[in-house]
Amino acid sequence: MKSGKTGVWIIGALGSVATTVITGALAMGKQLASTTGMITAYPQFDPLGLVELGDLVFGGCDVRRGSLMDEAQMICRQTPGLQGLVEDIATELAMVQEQLTPGTGTNCGAAIEGMINTGNGRAKTAREEIDAVRRTIAGFRNRNDLERVVVINLASTEPPLAPASCHDDLETFEVALDRDDPQVARASTVYAYAAVQEDCPYINFTPSNGALLPAIIQLADQQKIPVMGNDGKTGETLVKSALAPMFTARNLEVLSWEGFNILGNRDGEILDHPENREAKIHSKDQVLARVLGYAPHSKVRIDYVPSLGDRKTAWDFIHFRGFLGVDMSLQFVWQGYDSILAAPLVLDLVRLAELAARNGEGGLMPHLGLFFKSPLGVTEHRLAQQFEILLAYAKRIREDGVRLKVMNKKGV
Repeated sequence: MKSGKTGVWIIGALGSVATTVITGALAMGKQLASTTGMITAYPQFDPLGLVELGDLVFGGCDVRRGSLMDEAQMICRQTPGLQGLVEDIATELAMVQEQLTPGTGTNCGAAIEGMINTGNGRAKTAREEIDAVRRTIAGFRNRNDLERVVVINLASTEPPLAPASCHDDLETFEVALDRDDPQVARASTVYAYAAVQEDCPYINFTPSNGALLPAIIQLADQQKIPVMGNDGKTGETLVKSALAPMFTARNLEVLSWEGFNILGNRDGEILDHPENREAKIHSKDQVLARVLGYAPHSKVRIDYVPSLGDRKTAWDFIHFRGFLGVDMSLQFVWQGYDSILAAPLVLDLVRLAELAARNGEGGLMPHLGLFFKSPLGVTEHRLAQQFEILLAYAKRIREDGVRLKVMNKKGV
C-alpha cells in the first residue's frame, strides 16, 4: 500500500546536506533530476510502496537565521552541473522556508553555540525544550495534514556526551531530565526524545552520541517507533568498509591505515574545534577493527580548508604485510562533494524509516547498517554484506505483502 503525504522534519535544515536533500528531492519530484545515488531507486524496492519523493513535505529547524534559497544557490554555484536548478524550484523552496523554525543549541559547546543567531539559546529547562520541540513537530504535521513525520538529524557534530548510568535506563533517565543536569542531555537528546514521544521515526545521521542513548532506544522499543544511527557513511569510511574485507579475504596483515581529510563547508568549520572533531574521528576510526578483527595502527585527521566549500578530499595510506613477511602499501585519494554524497542516503533513510513505521516496526533498524559509520545494533560492518542484509529485508517485506494479499483474497 502506498503512503500518503510524509513530513520530513530536519534538524539543521539550513545546513549544506539538508539544503541539498531538499533541493534534490524537489528537483526529482518535478522530474528535473535523476535518482542516481539513491539505493531505493533499485528495482528491488519498487514493490515496497515507498513514499514517492513528490509526496515528501519538508520542514525543520536551525540555530541560524537564513534563507534556504540563498543556501541552495550557494550549493548549486559550488557544484558543477547544478547551475540554474534553483530557479526551477524557487516556488517550492519558498514554501519550505515557511516551515522552518528556530532550533536549540542546548549544551552543544562553544563552536555550535557561536553559530546561534535565532535568540533560541538555552533559556529553558530540558523538559521545556522537549515540550517545545514536540509542539513544533505536531504543528508541522497538523498544518500540512501529514500522514506521518520522519525526523532526521543533519545538524553539526556535537562534542561527545560522557556516558552516564542514567542514560542506560528510561526511568532513571527521565528522573535525570527532571533535574535538568547539563551532563545528561544535549540538543540531539532533546530532539530524539521529542521525536519518539511524538511517534516520529528518528534518524541520527550525525556522530553526536547524545541522540540515541540506550534509554531513548528503550522508549522507541516500547512505543514501536523506528530509530537508527549513527553518522552517515558517505566518503572515506565507505571506501574502508568496502576495501578492508579484501585484506581479510587474501590473509594480508594490515600494519597501519592512516587517513587525512580536508573539507571546507560549515561542517568542516565546526570540526575544526577539537571537542567536536573528537566525536567524528571516533566514529570514522571504528570500522577497521570491526572488519579486520584486530586494530592496526590508525590515525584519522580532519582539517578545515575554507576555500574548498562543499568539496572534500581524503587521502589514505595503507601499509600491509604479505607473503614471506614482505611489506607493501596501497594509497587512494577520494574526492567528492560532501552534500552530494550524503543527500541521496538521507532520502533513502526517510523512505525506509517511513516504511518501517507503516509496517508497525519499532526500535533499532539494523538492516540499515549499510548507511552508517557506527550503526547501532549491528555486528556486520563489511559493505557488501550490509547491502545483502538490506536486500534480504526488502525481499522479506515483498514476500510478506504477497502473502497478505493472498490471505485477503481468501478472506482469512
